[in-house]
Amino acid sequence: MKPGESNSDADPQSGWTPEPPGRRSPKAWLLLGALVVIWGTAFVFTRVAVETIPAVSVAASRILIGALVLGIGVRLAGLPIPRKPAIWLHLLALGLLGNALPFFLIGWGQERVPSSVAGLIMGVMPLMTFVLAHRFLPGERLTLQRSLGLGLGLVGVALLLDPGRTAGSELGSLWRHLAIVCGAICYAANGVVGRFLPPLHPAVASAGSLAMASAVIVPVALIREGIPTGPLATAAWGSVVWLGLVATAGATVIYFTIIRSAGPTFLSLINYLIPGVALFSGVTFLGEALHAQSIVALGVILAGVALAQRSAAPD
Repeated sequence: MKPGESNSDADPQSGWTPEPPGRRSPKAWLLLGALVVIWGTAFVFTRVAVETIPAVSVAASRILIGALVLGIGVRLAGLPIPRKPAIWLHLLALGLLGNALPFFLIGWGQERVPSSVAGLIMGVMPLMTFVLAHRFLPGERLTLQRSLGLGLGLVGVALLLDPGRTAGSELGSLWRHLAIVCGAICYAANGVVGRFLPPLHPAVASAGSLAMASAVIVPVALIREGIPTGPLATAAWGSVVWLGLVATAGATVIYFTIIRSAGPTFLSLINYLIPGVALFSGVTFLGEALHAQSIVALGVILAGVALAQRSAAPD
């Protein structure tokens, strides 16, 4: 299985038809590029937001904004809403694993971890997907080649988590780094759980998962942190709005659209591009330090991903 894979095949009721195998259309490449830029730069906006706003409130706010925007869009478009409780339970799992948990974990980690390093750590996601697929999906074997790729990728992550380099430095504590790793694992689990989601229109699947995630995390944020009072930092809340509208609502629809139209193997190309965009964005826009060890770690992680995916079958 490839990272982000879903079993949502063509469904005449959803009106969504996948592209034929082979050469991808310019639209598919445009969507892929947009998703890479949006998710790659999201670490910068998250870093700005959590400097002023607690991580739970940042996660809850962006999810609620995304859910409201997509919910209104689904209603205006007249798209069919799923009725079966089993589908909503599935959307709840996707909302927790793909939104609520990773948004909080990554945001909490970024209170002390630079956005560039957070983006690099996310390179572990496709590797963890292979491990989870081996355990939970029939026919998905963790072959020798994938195991070697996994091991190589984990060496790269270990370079980023080097306690001797991170302790007491601007990179923050090891626990914050591990929280981001856990966020990446959540995304990997989300990709596996998504394999069993019945066919839904991308906007409906996106709105449903975000609605279920907001139903869980918004009350947690209100109980834990209450409604923010006092002067609001314009940059922080502007970042939250951007994260909700673009990096959550817009990107989630693009994500499901690419899976439905171009396929999961094509989507897996983002695994090679997002860490580099995150590194470049953090250095360029936030003036974060560029460490040689981070560059080496990025190369090792991407080499591990490439090795592990070489045995993946095409769409």
